[in-house]
Amino acid sequence: MALDATAADTVGTGGPGTIRVYQWRPSTLSLGYGQATETIDWDYCESAGIDVTRRPTGGGGIYHDEVGDISYSIIAPADELPGDLMETYELLLEPVFTALDRMGVSATLAREAQPALHQPACYLREIHPAHDVVVDGRKLSGNAQYRRKDAIIQHGSITYAREVDRHLAVFSDPGVSAEAFRDRVTSIRERVGIEREAAIDTLETAFREWADPEDGNWTDAERQVARTKVDEQFGAEAWNRRV
Repeated sequence: MALDATAADTVGTGGPGTIRVYQWRPSTLSLGYGQATETIDWDYCESAGIDVTRRPTGGGGIYHDEVGDISYSIIAPADELPGDLMETYELLLEPVFTALDRMGVSATLAREAQPALHQPACYLREIHPAHDVVVDGRKLSGNAQYRRKDAIIQHGSITYAREVDRHLAVFSDPGVSAEAFRDRVTSIRERVGIEREAAIDTLETAFREWADPEDGNWTDAERQVARTKVDEQFGAEAWNRRV
């Protein structure tokens, strides 16, 4: 999260945009920007070795399993993207749909809303046609944006494999059975059985073809800014627990 925020700072000062496909290590629960801390089972997260941080983007909490989740970020200048939120999602999700199609996963944006099963959990919230990717009505990917005056961050979580028990256990009172979770959420592996690394390669290739980016590394200055953001924001209890 600190690197994404740093990339937005870079874009805001005229630097390049960034596309990342990444893994959470260790497994991490990312909270939506406005999420209430009492919805989280903090003791379970600590005992299970699950980190917790808060995103600058909205929505509910997402358990990013180290193996079961594939995440991406797109950070771009605000003036290069549509002002309309729906149009921006459709544009930035183009390479995601291309990759899923190449994997053999017939995914679309949700055609209609579905009611929430558990509001604090992203994958169990109301399914929204603007930004939720589904397969046969079951959620595969959640996406959210943080829109600054000079930059837009889009985060996406794609379920490679479901870790249902851990995903539910990070919440203090999910009130949802494992069976109900499986009925609402699907995964790449459930659909097509592709290996994780092959799925990641397919996604990265689709992003490369879509944006024609140059390979790049974080500068020393960006890494220092990101470390400061960890200390002062994304790793701090004042931000994560709202204390």
